[in-house]
Amino acid sequence: MWWDYAIAFLLAAGHVVAVRVWGWGDWLSWIESEQRISLYGTAAGVVSAIGGLSSIAISIYLSSNGERIRAVRRHYQSELRRNWKALLVATALICMGCLVAQGLDNKTDSHSARFVFEASMALALVRFMRMLWLLDHMMVLNDRDQSDPPAQPAPRFDPDWRQRNRTR
Repeated sequence: MWWDYAIAFLLAAGHVVAVRVWGWGDWLSWIESEQRISLYGTAAGVVSAIGGLSSIAISIYLSSNGERIRAVRRHYQSELRRNWKALLVATALICMGCLVAQGLDNKTDSHSARFVFEASMALALVRFMRMLWLLDHMMVLNDRDQSDPPAQPAPRFDPDWRQRNRTR
């Protein structure tokens, strides 16, 4: 999961380099400070709402009891726990980044708060993709478990079955 942070950092750093070296792509500087501050607060709310979706995935995972889900729990419990926890922690970090940007931004944006915001949004994008991937895989397993016909009981043991069926 540290790759998520590395990818988000590279996305944000690439944009900062493009702005500082080549002077293009600084789209947040085109927006007035008051609008940027509103954007930061709104983004924090949206990220919190989307982060709440991970609780749906966790609920699906915890309430499912099919054979495939049990096998996943048995073999990948620590990885799944780390992923769920990382998604929730990232939601808090992203919201914190939005709020820090909101607090630092002013008319001149001397603190480059917009880049803090962009780094937070890059992490949000990467973690959102992880959440979708995890949610999709858990739902596929759950759907397959729920749609399979129930297992039939094994036939009664009959040691003479082979002998009876040869004569036919």
